[in-house]
Amino acid sequence: MNTGILSNIKTLCDRGAIFYVSHSGGKDSQAMYAMLKNLVPHDQIVVVHADLGEVEWDGIQEHIKSNIHHQLNIVKAVWKDGREKNLLDYVLHRFSVRPDAPSWPSAASRWCTSELKTGPIYKFIRRDMKARQATLAVNCLGIRAEESCTRSKKLSFETNKELSKAGREVYNLLPIFTLTTEDVFRTIGLSNQKPFWAYNAGNERLSCVFCVLGSDNDLKNGMKHRPSLFSRYRELEKTVGYTMFHKKSISERVGLIPAINI
Repeated sequence: MNTGILSNIKTLCDRGAIFYVSHSGGKDSQAMYAMLKNLVPHDQIVVVHADLGEVEWDGIQEHIKSNIHHQLNIVKAVWKDGREKNLLDYVLHRFSVRPDAPSWPSAASRWCTSELKTGPIYKFIRRDMKARQATLAVNCLGIRAEESCTRSKKLSFETNKELSKAGREVYNLLPIFTLTTEDVFRTIGLSNQKPFWAYNAGNERLSCVFCVLGSDNDLKNGMKHRPSLFSRYRELEKTVGYTMFHKKSISERVGLIPAINI
């Protein structure tokens, strides 16, 4: 962690900021929490997880709970009528509204993140700040520059314009922005913890079991461990006539023959 980020954390701690730590259960979230818990007073940390339902890895929430020293606040996307919103149902919804347009998220249009993760977490932050009568907060994200060219261009500290309204002062903080993958696993090990089991099972990264940004390796691993969910993705591709991946079906990505004609 560079000196600039450390300085920002100390200043915000001294000002009484609430640090909202988004925890997916993946290695980056785990390393981020392990670092922050040693820098931020215990009562100024709030851990929040966006529950993705059937498309997230089995045991992920239990893994998070066993590796944090705070309450885990679980949030979930919902429709206006209160029904739970999930990825596969949302794909069907988009297809029903616009059958002529791609129904799945893509690398260029990751509406799944905004609809199912960021939106519910921001809603929680607004409500929690109001309940605490807090006006200063930090939205902490486990994003690293090494992950992609796009992510490397992000700022490790900046104002969150969407949340900085109605008397709130909120910042985005990327505490592990400069860490390498090796650094991340080392940080977890130094905290006497182990990463989520899917890494030992072969996964390179962790998000949904089948992620639009997932490598062929991770998709194959997902198929191995969640075959029934994989079948649901295949059938949904047939139903809507579109795929989550650029010009390839999920079957083609994992090397199954024959591939789906879409």
